[in-house]
Amino acid sequence: MFTRFEEYAATQMLGQPDSPPRSEGKLFFGEDWHRTVFGMALALSKEGHFEWEDFRQNLIVSIAAWEKDACGGQATWDYYQRYTMALIETLEQSGILKPGELERLITPDEASK
Repeated sequence: MFTRFEEYAATQMLGQPDSPPRSEGKLFFGEDWHRTVFGMALALSKEGHFEWEDFRQNLIVSIAAWEKDACGGQATWDYYQRYTMALIETLEQSGILKPGELERLITPDEASK
């Protein structure tokens, strides 16, 4: 069950270009990490770490970038990949992450090889 904020956030996206995938009218998460990243964005915004609208605008930009380059040999469409990229951008803009910090944390250090 959604809280009032979660309902607001999900409703703001209905019918918009950034609307999450749905099945029979309900949010659809094809993999567990989809649900996790969706919940993370809602929780961080709800706690005041960034404005939901800032995240939405980054998501719209991320989707538009994929659409622009879709025929340029990019991987197949994955809404939650774009959602994750928008969340990372929003976290960097809000100062929660330093630019490139997440990539440095998950990329193996060449010196340790």
